[in-house]
Amino acid sequence: MDSLYLLIPVALVFVAAGIKLLLWAIDDGQYDDLDKEAWRILAPEQDEHIKAEENPDRSKDES
Repeated sequence: MDSLYLLIPVALVFVAAGIKLLLWAIDDGQYDDLDKEAWRILAPEQDEHIKAEENPDRSKDES
């Protein structure tokens, strides 16, 4: 029973910290555009476009 006097305030501090982090993430815009990040993984890498521009002697059909 004595341990609850310590564990309950510690748990409340963790909950308050979690809520504060969630509100910070919302205010910072972390959840503004979720669809862009979902499609970004499917898009071709930027490095491939840069490599194609560095080697102009290659045809455009290879990329």
